[in-house]
Amino acid sequence: MSRTMTRAQLSESIYQEVGLSRNESAELLEMVLGEISSALVRAETVKISSFGSFSVRQKGERIGRNPKTGDEVPILPRKVLVFRPSQLLKARIRGEDVSGMAPDDGAPPTSPSDSYSSET
Repeated sequence: MSRTMTRAQLSESIYQEVGLSRNESAELLEMVLGEISSALVRAETVKISSFGSFSVRQKGERIGRNPKTGDEVPILPRKVLVFRPSQLLKARIRGEDVSGMAPDDGAPPTSPSDSYSSET
């Protein structure tokens, strides 16, 4: 069964965890969401350590197909919001123990081929 967390519930969680008044908790939440929204409108990337990053991506025009008729239809260029979860968040969702994991900065993990060895 799917459950949705609302702004009111987030605000209540802030109230209970941080100890601010209910009004201050709601204002804090609105300020944080407002800053995130403003940054995304400016096409900036928002990185939240141990959570993930939000960015806006421009998609170009392409040809789509109407599934009912099979007719080709142009899909106009548009901006889309992209969220990339951190490795830590992915591990938590999978139910893995994350106590020993270091918080990441949203950067993709490096592969062994990306590093150089001093041994020859």
